[in-house]
Amino acid sequence: MALLLAFALGFVSGLRAFTAPAALFLARGGIAGIVLAVLAVAELVGDKLPQMTSRTSPPALIARLISGGVVGWFIAAAHSGPAPVGAIIGVVGALVGAYGGKAARIAAIDRIGAIPAALIEDVIAIALAAFVVTR
Repeated sequence: MALLLAFALGFVSGLRAFTAPAALFLARGGIAGIVLAVLAVAELVGDKLPQMTSRTSPPALIARLISGGVVGWFIAAAHSGPAPVGAIIGVVGALVGAYGGKAARIAAIDRIGAIPAALIEDVIAIALAAFVVTR
């Protein structure tokens, strides 16, 4: 179960780099969660801007992979799983989320438009993150 949660939270990192760590640290309490939540909200807003770079460009992808590894480590350890393996699984989840999310969003843009597609992706990321951290 710990590794499945690590993959799922890593997947969220692939969709939105700050949403998964924000959810995880908000659930734990403390100032770090609040700071990450502010960054997550800024990312959600910034994602809608036309000048935003692709999530698969090197800087954005590296941030998502780091985020996936960190949340994978923490969620696996919190569920008595192997933290290093959780980090690896979190990175894999982030890769799947980044590339799969990009493909899904491109397909959705053709059907419903850019802003609705982005908002649906936001809802999925937030809901999945909330689900995982409450387990």
